[in-house]
Amino acid sequence: MKERPLAEITLRKYEKPYELGQRELLKKICLSLGLLQPGDSRDIIVDILQVLFENRESKKELDLEEIKKFVIENRKRHNLELKGIADSNIRRQLKRLRDLFLVEKENNKYRIAEFDSLENIFAKKIEKFYIATIIERIKEYLAVLETKKKL
Repeated sequence: MKERPLAEITLRKYEKPYELGQRELLKKICLSLGLLQPGDSRDIIVDILQVLFENRESKKELDLEEIKKFVIENRKRHNLELKGIADSNIRRQLKRLRDLFLVEKENNKYRIAEFDSLENIFAKKIEKFYIATIIERIKEYLAVLETKKKL
């Protein structure tokens, strides 16, 4: 049996979201979903998510170059260093967002999944599907453990 997980998720609970700006809210969401580590200065994933979130209502899909351009503008607007803006890193962060079902890729263009709200995506895809399947598998291990005889 392999030690590699088929799926994994890290969840964190933070204080209630009082008077935070959009970028800070998205950063807390990334922290809460394990996409960002506490104290991590490499937070380009927040900018990528923000760019896609801001283009959700207009139903605009973005290619890698557009995302990179908007990320650079966003980081400059927030007086942040331009770290992590290499194409390979942006692609890696997009893959992480896709793996968590928040972002979709079609014809080399990215968007928030189905242009839906992040709240709905979390409820339908992460909470009811992803987390539920992980919990179900843990329960299977627990049930099998109960059937094993003590040594």
